[in-house]
Amino acid sequence: MGVVLSASAVSKRFGAQPLFENLTLAIHDGQRIGLTGPNGAGKSTLVKILAGLEPPDSGTRSVRKQAVIAYVEQDSFFPEGISVREVLEHALREAPLSAQEKTVRIEMEASRAGLNDFDMQAAALSGGWRKRLSIVAGLVREPAVILLDEPTNHLDIDGIIWLQGALKQAECAALFISHDRYFLEQVATHMGEINKTYPDGMYFVEGNYTKFLERRGDFLMAQQRNQESLQARVRREIEWLRRGAKARTTKAKARVDEANRLIDELAEVSDRNAERATAGVNMTASKRQTKRLIVGEGLAKGYGGRTLFESLDVTLTAGMRLALVGGNGCGKSTLLRILCGDIEADSGTVERAEHLKIVTLDQNRRLTDETVTLRRALCDAGDTVTFQGRPIHVIAWAKRFLFQEEQLVQPVAQLSGGERARVLLANLMLQPADVLFLDEPTNDLDIPTLEVLEENLLAFTGAMVLVTHDRYLLDRIANTVLALNGDGTWGTFAEYSQWEQERARPSSKKETVKQTTAAPPVKKKVKLSYMDQREWDGLEVKIHEAEAAVAAADYTQHEALQAEVDRLYHRWAELEGKLKN
Repeated sequence: MGVVLSASAVSKRFGAQPLFENLTLAIHDGQRIGLTGPNGAGKSTLVKILAGLEPPDSGTRSVRKQAVIAYVEQDSFFPEGISVREVLEHALREAPLSAQEKTVRIEMEASRAGLNDFDMQAAALSGGWRKRLSIVAGLVREPAVILLDEPTNHLDIDGIIWLQGALKQAECAALFISHDRYFLEQVATHMGEINKTYPDGMYFVEGNYTKFLERRGDFLMAQQRNQESLQARVRREIEWLRRGAKARTTKAKARVDEANRLIDELAEVSDRNAERATAGVNMTASKRQTKRLIVGEGLAKGYGGRTLFESLDVTLTAGMRLALVGGNGCGKSTLLRILCGDIEADSGTVERAEHLKIVTLDQNRRLTDETVTLRRALCDAGDTVTFQGRPIHVIAWAKRFLFQEEQLVQPVAQLSGGERARVLLANLMLQPADVLFLDEPTNDLDIPTLEVLEENLLAFTGAMVLVTHDRYLLDRIANTVLALNGDGTWGTFAEYSQWEQERARPSSKKETVKQTTAAPPVKKKVKLSYMDQREWDGLEVKIHEAEAAVAAADYTQHEALQAEVDRLYHRWAELEGKLKN
């Protein structure tokens, strides 16, 4: 396989801060290279250098003669008044094809992506469909290499599955920045990570994401052993130097030089190993004892004559991790905003526990003022923040989220997307919560930060509602899945994989969990036995009394009283189940 596109010994810095130095990467025919690395490592900058959109400070970029290079940036925007067809025609403006050949190629590539309305205004498309259009505009050129910066951002799960197939079927080579671990696993034939922890600034492996993790683990372990060996050798040489050995002989001078070289090498290896820090994400739950936090009944919402969902019931309890899934525009973010109180449902009711503490992370990730310094964004006044009841100096707080002390004077506007996401996470951590509402929380986060975020979400004792296209996160976190079909119908599943299996079944065999009609059918309630009905009628009062007793109890009584609350809720769920069946 020949080299199509390469960067040799390229370096780039912004101000005094180097992104990478002497980095070398070659893309061969047929390779699909997944590129990862910590936020701010320079991944997007390297891809722009490869695309020819940005010059390196030093080093060279080489392209095979007559090779077409396509580049798809992270955010997809189109000017007003331009149709889908015009976007794709513009992409082929320099292709040596007849008008008929261009039309055939455009229609074939667009139809594979589900873009069938060629007269639709590109600017009016949703974020996910704009991203599909941008990718199609790259693929329709039949490039030798396509470069994609976070291609799964804004795509729903169906869109990601389409992209996986499109890249596998394409004859071109591909390089894509991504933190979507399932996507990397399915698509990448080679993996690279930009990180100062590596001697050459990048670690490159032939194989998918799993193979990369195995090889990288071995490399880092060897590097750690190398550091430990160097430390032992340096200790011996320092002891020899301290004994005041005479340095008049050539042999003694050589040993002094070797000791200095070992000290320098140890410092370099230690610095590289230190680069693998991860963000200190830690979700703080409140001490609330109430189990039923938010209850929505008979919820319905629609826009422009289209019903997104109706007759929808949802109850959030402590420990519940509810994932909302479905295609773009099906109503996931809308339902999330109804539950947290940002907007009203068209019909139905939402009841929230008294003094409920809600913390929200939305997908737009807007900071209030991007002109302020990082110091003020992390700590709006003074030099300390209060985390879990104790003060932490802003420098220590910044380092917890992988910022260096010298970055504190940097304006927020100059931070990368991932670094801004870490600022928002840092602010989020300072707020105790009963319920977390997370709308695309993984956008712009690097993989190490994602892994720490996942661990802390699993440890969070409150409730959460999660909207994400990250299938790995859904598999790990969600213990209840609510699927919205975008046509009024919906269904609930125990886990994400169960929903995937349901979607894969032939349409004739699928069971609609909720049927949409002009007037929703009245649920037929099963009559409880006389004794069960008496128990049901008094159960809510007993639960409130038991929770009040827990709140007033001392330490010795707390465990037994809490067990009674749990028993009552379990019985409540049993009786409610009888009523619904």
